[in-house]
Amino acid sequence: MENPSVLRRELVDIHGVPLFWCIVEEWSQVESFEARPDDILIATYPKSGTTWTCEILDLIYNNGDLEKCKRDAIYNRVPFMELIIPGQVNGIKQLENIQSPRLIKTHLPVQLLPSSFWKNDCKMIYVARNAKDVAVSYYYFYQMAKLHPEPGTWEEFLDKFMTGKVCFGSWYEHVKNWWEKRKDYRILYLFYEDMKEDPKSNIHKLLEFLDKDLPEETVAKILYHTSFNVMKQNPSANYTTMEKDAMDHSVSPFMRKGISGDWKNKFTVSQYEAFEEDYKKKMKGSTLQFRSEI
Repeated sequence: MENPSVLRRELVDIHGVPLFWCIVEEWSQVESFEARPDDILIATYPKSGTTWTCEILDLIYNNGDLEKCKRDAIYNRVPFMELIIPGQVNGIKQLENIQSPRLIKTHLPVQLLPSSFWKNDCKMIYVARNAKDVAVSYYYFYQMAKLHPEPGTWEEFLDKFMTGKVCFGSWYEHVKNWWEKRKDYRILYLFYEDMKEDPKSNIHKLLEFLDKDLPEETVAKILYHTSFNVMKQNPSANYTTMEKDAMDHSVSPFMRKGISGDWKNKFTVSQYEAFEEDYKKKMKGSTLQFRSEI
């Protein structure tokens, strides 16, 4: 990131959702993105197991061939569609140069997804993680990934999280709206906590959804190589190949803990109580159920 002026800038709203200023500036490119019918979209709210899911899918699509999956960093194997930083990266352009079938990553809320995905009836995998763990993980991520504005104190950040004033907007709206959308489209909705608890059955869910069949020993290999500790050591998956001024792993590693229930180390009792009360209001009427520990 030779250009410091791109870092720590305030978020800009597009259709009521705060995003990085540079995505908003190039919004027409994102909006007009041309999906292909065999594209596989991996959609998540940030810090919900995105990279983990991308790595699992890349291994599935390469039939568990580890060498192939080390061909490049995960963010080049599964481009982050809407991320456009002038002179640095353009997810849209990256995807244009990738052969089908493409794996595509997005954090966009459902209402901002380019319409070509719906038109082509693409298969989509959505991964959701409980709100309290996401809030904590996002706070640490804001500190190390400097395209974000300064997070402020934990107290201040938590307030921003609860009011949806963070990049990609409200967690509550994000998870609820994708959940509703699954009724009408080919969306496999997975939960981070289930993936942690029983990764094997979740890999089988993915295989079934993708109409893929892999021998058990390949599944075992994928399980091993996508376990947190192995991925944390894998430079093609752990984002350590990013320039330090864009992502400073000494502040907080990109792959920090990968556990459920870490929020207990961060929330005070009064924060917890206020959060739970607000949560009930915001999630009222939704059939979505989360576990905040396993």
